[in-house]
Amino acid sequence: MGPKKKKKSGGKKKVSKAEQLRLQKEEEERRLKEEEEARLQAQQEEAARLEKERIEQEQMEKLEAKDQERRESELAELHSLERKFLSAQQWKTDYRAHAKKRNIGKEKPVWLIKVLGPHSLPQQSRGIAVSNVLWEHYLSCDGSPDPTVLQEINTFMSLWREDQNEDIHLVMEKGKQVLNLIEKLQFILLDTPPNEITEEETVQYQESILELQNLLHQKYNGATEHLLKTANMYEDSDTGNMQAVIKDKNVTFCIWANLKKKVRFKNHIFYDTQHGFDLPKSLAVSSVAVRILHTYYDHVSPLWLHCQSVPRLEVLDSKELTQHSKAKVEEPEEEEKTVREEPNMPAEEETCSDGRKSAISFKKTSSSIADKNETEEEIEKKSEILDIPSQVQDPLMQEETNEKEEAITDENIVDLQQFVPVGGVYHIDVLQLPPQVKQIKDWSMVELLDVGLEAYPYPPEEAEDATHPPIQITLRLSDNVMYFEDPVIARWDPAGQQWRTDGISNIMYETQEKSITFEMGAFYTIALLQDAHLNMPYQAWELRPTGTDEALLIVTTVFATIQIEIKGNQCMLSSVVVEEKDVLSHVTGKWMSPVDLRAVLKKAGVNIFPGEYSHKYVSVNKKAPLAEIRAYQQMALVASAFAFAWSKWNLEAGQEQVVFKVSEHLKADSVKDKDWSLYMFNGQKAQKLKITETSEAFSEELEEDSEFHSTLYHMLKDFASKEAIDKVETASFLFIDVVYQLLLATRVLTYS
Repeated sequence: MGPKKKKKSGGKKKVSKAEQLRLQKEEEERRLKEEEEARLQAQQEEAARLEKERIEQEQMEKLEAKDQERRESELAELHSLERKFLSAQQWKTDYRAHAKKRNIGKEKPVWLIKVLGPHSLPQQSRGIAVSNVLWEHYLSCDGSPDPTVLQEINTFMSLWREDQNEDIHLVMEKGKQVLNLIEKLQFILLDTPPNEITEEETVQYQESILELQNLLHQKYNGATEHLLKTANMYEDSDTGNMQAVIKDKNVTFCIWANLKKKVRFKNHIFYDTQHGFDLPKSLAVSSVAVRILHTYYDHVSPLWLHCQSVPRLEVLDSKELTQHSKAKVEEPEEEEKTVREEPNMPAEEETCSDGRKSAISFKKTSSSIADKNETEEEIEKKSEILDIPSQVQDPLMQEETNEKEEAITDENIVDLQQFVPVGGVYHIDVLQLPPQVKQIKDWSMVELLDVGLEAYPYPPEEAEDATHPPIQITLRLSDNVMYFEDPVIARWDPAGQQWRTDGISNIMYETQEKSITFEMGAFYTIALLQDAHLNMPYQAWELRPTGTDEALLIVTTVFATIQIEIKGNQCMLSSVVVEEKDVLSHVTGKWMSPVDLRAVLKKAGVNIFPGEYSHKYVSVNKKAPLAEIRAYQQMALVASAFAFAWSKWNLEAGQEQVVFKVSEHLKADSVKDKDWSLYMFNGQKAQKLKITETSEAFSEELEEDSEFHSTLYHMLKDFASKEAIDKVETASFLFIDVVYQLLLATRVLTYS
């Protein structure tokens, strides 16, 4: 054996046990020191935090106390401004009264003199000169009967029924007058406050509307029969069949008569309208006529669909306003209790009956907005300054109210709370061709049948089980209506009084050509329906002043940007932009009332006005009625000098408060981004927020050097110029009224 090799040294030197203990002791001491330092730092930070919170709390309590001290005086000042709502209401009440007097004292039209005789003419009386467009519904004196006077409207209808002249052009001309009478009655029903119209008057006006609608359609049937008796006068040189297209701004009348009865002529296109049809062989060899009567109005849908109420102001007299301003101040705890127990917050919307021919019952339930600083007894004694319409009801409360309503179980029945007819109604009929005039030497002979206009049965009633080919229909859609999605085609079911989608198949919609082709098993009255909530929720909105008693409301939706100008007591649709193109030029540039504007836009397929049930079909940014209604009210009061706009933080602020951008704005141009500030309001307390629209998170922290105020008006007043406040104080009450109506109608704080 050789010698042993020496072990190489180079590894770690073994640490002794004593050294290990020393190192452990040092490590423990260091750890304890660090923990003590961390504990002391945490204590210091906690103390600093508590001190900061204490200071903030003290500051908040000071601000709250200061707000409470001046609350009564601020509310009194606000209620003084709110008298403008009273003035607007009184102004409209006076005009309605003047209109009635004028109608009573006006000259009797020629048609009535013929009935009553010349002795019925009154002495010339001095009329009330009113030129405002808003009230032309009440004040027009064009020889037409007063539709609110039962004797006059009944006499008018009786005379037209007895008139045997069934020329289509005369019927269409008379139809304009009838439509005007219907429009007047509908306007009165929508615009007249509950205390100015009785239930009997409401029922009378609704029955008159239905009778006028039925009479007008009867006259179109009579004119159709008159045309078909002389069908050979309209004979087409190529086919030998009759075709005619007659139209005005209200109606397009297309008629085709099968004079030759040849199968090769079973389809036809009315080139003036691009409407067309393709008939089964059995009809192509029969003595039939096809009529496509397109009415740009809808007299088929249930009448309640056209009687959806719009928000209106209900105000106190000056004495009640004064009493309201003297309300006592409660403690904060009592304020919360009052809000929780607040009665009568939502008001029932004026609704109409479900039946097409039954009278409509309008429910007139008043409701009030109760101040948190009042006791229940004071609330009961105090009348409302503004009605809260159903459009601003808490959607959850609406759902609870409507729980007992019957759901539509048949999927073929159209839900008219979700879908609405746009573009009018197409009456598509196949008719029995009456005997034609025959020329025998110098004589014109025709067989007279006292049966009126007869529908031709298709499919034949005696062969119900047999299969019959469908009818193909092509309709060219109106350029005056926006279809943002493929329309839903529905047929009217007279028995069930409802629109249905069954019986219609093979639908082809050509977007570029704006035409739709479909097949149906029988001849129906057709409507094209669109989702009423396509433009909801809105993507953004802005309201800004543009001059003295002038403003611009811009609502941006996923499909369109709608601009509405406000001036004095009127508003005007200034533009509707879809895919960077101006559309609907036929309705832009016309001054009208908010009620009329709402009807015009909905008729054109651009609905930005939530209804009673819209919360069921739209993702709603739910807000407390107290915050929302008072925000609209006070925004309207200061809209002459301040601009308002959508804020993304409104979604984060919770149900009890609303957040929006505000800027003092005394020019006509757009508001720059840097000029906007954020404000939060819950109906009882307003504050300016420190965050901006580009902040990373929502915070209720107050802007530095700002305070709480009981009203939005006084909150803005802290940062406003004297010129702006002067404009607010001198703003026209009619301008304020229109701004308020539009804010209520669009509900931008909830549906954005």
